[in-house]
Amino acid sequence: MNVSLQKTAVALWSKPDPVLVGAGAAGELFIAKLRLGLAASLLLIPILNTILFRMEGTEAFVGIGLTVSAFLISAGAYAIAARVQAPSWLSFATSFFDVTLVTVGLGAFLFFNQPHTAVNSKVIFEGYFLAIAGTSLRYDRRVCFAAGLLALTEYFSLVAYTALRWDLNSEAFAPYPYGLFSWSAQISRLILMLIASALTIAIVTRSQKLLRLATLDPLTTLYNRGYVDDRFSIELSRTQRYGQALTIAVLDVDQFKAFNDTHGHAAGDVALRSLSAILRQSFRQSDTVGRYGGEEFVVLMPETDIELAHQKLESVRSTIASSPIDLPSGVQLNGITISAGLAEFPAEGSNEAELFAIADERLFQAKRAGRNRVISAADISIDQTKVGA
Repeated sequence: MNVSLQKTAVALWSKPDPVLVGAGAAGELFIAKLRLGLAASLLLIPILNTILFRMEGTEAFVGIGLTVSAFLISAGAYAIAARVQAPSWLSFATSFFDVTLVTVGLGAFLFFNQPHTAVNSKVIFEGYFLAIAGTSLRYDRRVCFAAGLLALTEYFSLVAYTALRWDLNSEAFAPYPYGLFSWSAQISRLILMLIASALTIAIVTRSQKLLRLATLDPLTTLYNRGYVDDRFSIELSRTQRYGQALTIAVLDVDQFKAFNDTHGHAAGDVALRSLSAILRQSFRQSDTVGRYGGEEFVVLMPETDIELAHQKLESVRSTIASSPIDLPSGVQLNGITISAGLAEFPAEGSNEAELFAIADERLFQAKRAGRNRVISAADISIDQTKVGA
């Protein structure tokens, strides 16, 4: 396979950003409410027809059976979506259900020997577009792609079966209230479904790009403070749910004001970009590295206890200290140094504010102890006297 195609496939099937996962959960809940309301409305139709118009036999049975099933599944999907932490598979399952419900609705006409309605319906068929458009609210390209592919496959299979099973242009179906059957018209429908799926993928991709632009620090291209705060809340919630450890590191460049005063702000920017590159390369993709403000940085390390995190930060501190900085003027400076403080959930704090306060206090203890070090000891005495950064 071509390398560019491989990269496209990997990008298409990559998991969404955790912040978009939260937005997708809200979108899933909105769709669940909409679906439940629609299912409840549709449920009334066969019930009223049976009660008021005395509709009996197979048609009434099938109608009530389908709408009751749709309502029960919709109610179950809403109950799951309303949970604080809905499972990751829910978006796939409900998107597939929405698509398949449209196919079942069209296929029901075959049961009543109305094949033209099944393949030429101008009302139920549009339900595919609603189902496909709804996938964009999940903010997951994998869902958009999978649901679109399922819609194409199901509808093509329905049309192919109908065309083989019935002579759709036979005079027996005259006067053709839903029009003559034409493969060119069906192919046009399939192309429109393909375009709709492509648009949803494009919308989600654009959302991801906009999120990236809105959450990156322009100087260092690390995540900014707003994103780190949102991600901290998400990771802490996930850590609580699965009973795992999470460690936060707050680090700061030592004597950065003096560095700027001596070498200029342009050199300071180069130093921050150099440090950021090391931080980006040193941590896992599942970790979150962000610039919290000025020369202060935060690293969130899920599934990492404080001992392991301390070892990692020591390695990073050593690498930064030994990495020279090439200034725009051509001068090469010795590496800058950092100080860092760590705190671990759940042993040392139960929420974001407590953990950040502990890590921040340990950062300043590292400053008071002489800088260029990592502090993670639990016996910290709070001292309001802080030396210069």
